[in-house]
Amino acid sequence: MKHLRTVLCFAFYMGMLCAFAQVSPDCSNAVPICNDTPVNGGTNGFGIDDFNGSQASGCLEETITGAIESNSGWYRFRTGASGQLGFNISTNTTEDWDYALYRASDCNNLGEPIRCNFFDNQDQNAFLGVGEDPTGDTDNIQYEDWLQVTPGEDYYLLINNFSNSNSGFSIQFSGQIFVTDPNTALDCSIISNLLGPPISACEGTDVTLDATTTDAVTYNWYQDTGSGYILVPGENDATLVVTSSANYRVEVITVTNNNIISDVQVGFSIVPTAFPVADDAACSEQTTFDLSLKDSEVLGSQSPNEFVVSYHSSLADATSGNTFLPKQYTMQSGSQPIYVRVTSAVNADCFDVSQVFELTNVETPILDFPEEEFLCDGSASISIGSLSTLPNHTYSWDSGETTPSINVSIAGSYILTITNTQAGISCSNSSTITLVVGTPPVIVDIEIEDLQSNNTVTIVADREGDWEYQLDDGDYQLENTFSNVVAGAHRVTINDPRGCGSVSEEIIVVGFPKFFTPNGDGMHDYWHIEGISNLDNAEIFIYDRYGKLVQQLRENSIGWDGTLGGQQLPSTDYWFKLTYTDTNGTEITAKYINNHFSLRR
Repeated sequence: MKHLRTVLCFAFYMGMLCAFAQVSPDCSNAVPICNDTPVNGGTNGFGIDDFNGSQASGCLEETITGAIESNSGWYRFRTGASGQLGFNISTNTTEDWDYALYRASDCNNLGEPIRCNFFDNQDQNAFLGVGEDPTGDTDNIQYEDWLQVTPGEDYYLLINNFSNSNSGFSIQFSGQIFVTDPNTALDCSIISNLLGPPISACEGTDVTLDATTTDAVTYNWYQDTGSGYILVPGENDATLVVTSSANYRVEVITVTNNNIISDVQVGFSIVPTAFPVADDAACSEQTTFDLSLKDSEVLGSQSPNEFVVSYHSSLADATSGNTFLPKQYTMQSGSQPIYVRVTSAVNADCFDVSQVFELTNVETPILDFPEEEFLCDGSASISIGSLSTLPNHTYSWDSGETTPSINVSIAGSYILTITNTQAGISCSNSSTITLVVGTPPVIVDIEIEDLQSNNTVTIVADREGDWEYQLDDGDYQLENTFSNVVAGAHRVTINDPRGCGSVSEEIIVVGFPKFFTPNGDGMHDYWHIEGISNLDNAEIFIYDRYGKLVQQLRENSIGWDGTLGGQQLPSTDYWFKLTYTDTNGTEITAKYINNHFSLRR
């Protein structure tokens, strides 16, 4: 962002040259301005209506006067170089000023303004204009976009006071054009005067006025500080060195007695002092730092209405007034120097860049350790917290310890606070670490949906947990249900991936009809279990509701026909159990089988 180079200055409220301000209320008499031309305000009325009764010009609207203008000042300038151009109008923060800029060479053919601002000053901004607010306030809505200019362009600038109070203004030109072409950015040929254009300077410097004329016999110099021109005794040379603000006049007596009288305005601005600024710091979670909080340190007892404070990343930028930092500054990591510039609000050539301070971004501790730890029941303890000790950091546990990590064995929550203390501030961060003490899982049920064509097996654990499940030697999965399980013997497993053990069960998946109808019609006349051909010594025992054994079937049996000793048993529900011999030669009764079916006649 390009900061200003003031080429136009002076303001009533700065208390400078009030008695002879250069103001013209009419466009036809617009005050010509160029490099190093002081301009002071204090508008009073609007002269003739320069808009011929129009109710609007660009953003400007009719005021309470019945015209677009209320208290107006007109200025004109011509560009002398190419580049980025803007300007800042410095006003009292309690007043409401508007402006419109016209690219035109004739007051009778202004056209529409190319830049315009009609906002009231509810935010009490100290500046409005084109480009960027020189204080670094990026939210100032009273600014319009930069101009891109070429040499020889003529402009008219209307500055209008809309409020009841009217203490004046100053104009400061800005932009890259004053860096690349500082002496020719504006064309001074529009000012025809022996002594040249009005001059702005800093207090403590000398300004030499030069009235050298070829056929001059003598020179008489006069000074006006507000009470009229008074002869400066003893000053009769072609040049006059002045050190105080005033209007100056020279009378050139020539050989032909064709005498010349020329006036010039000279204004001196106070050179500010930048007072020492203390180093500062902020925690890293504070992403921006408000540099304006340092303004009062920089200014001391100097008025913020008279001087502008800006901040820069290098001494070169501070000296040139370019590339200022926004007041809401985005913090950089670590420490960096911030260079301070204090500038006269009416003359940016009057400044002090003697102060610098360190701004440190203190990192708020990053808590990169787990917020949950796991300990198997029966284990001694586990270490929780930070794995390393960092310089300038302190550690505090809610249990009283002051080490980065502690050993714990009791389930619960533990709070660790880490504090980084640097550059005079402390930045803290806290984390709650939960210790979970785990026990091995337990299988409480296995649900087997034996649908013959699509068998499913669901393993039910004794509690919720981050378990993983396995069927036979397959891969572990997070879901507790297995689909398309083939009939036969299987092993199911629940495992604790955190290392607290696992549990397995042997199951049998079989298919059997839920009912049969032994009525001799050739359909469902026998009941038998399917899918046990791969079991060793498989045997089925069928019971009535009272637990009486009514039939015993082998794997190769045709099935049960619903009789006992040749007598038909009644239509009702019956139960069964399945036994087989495992690989160790042990007879096993199959578990988790839904062993219930119906006999229907």
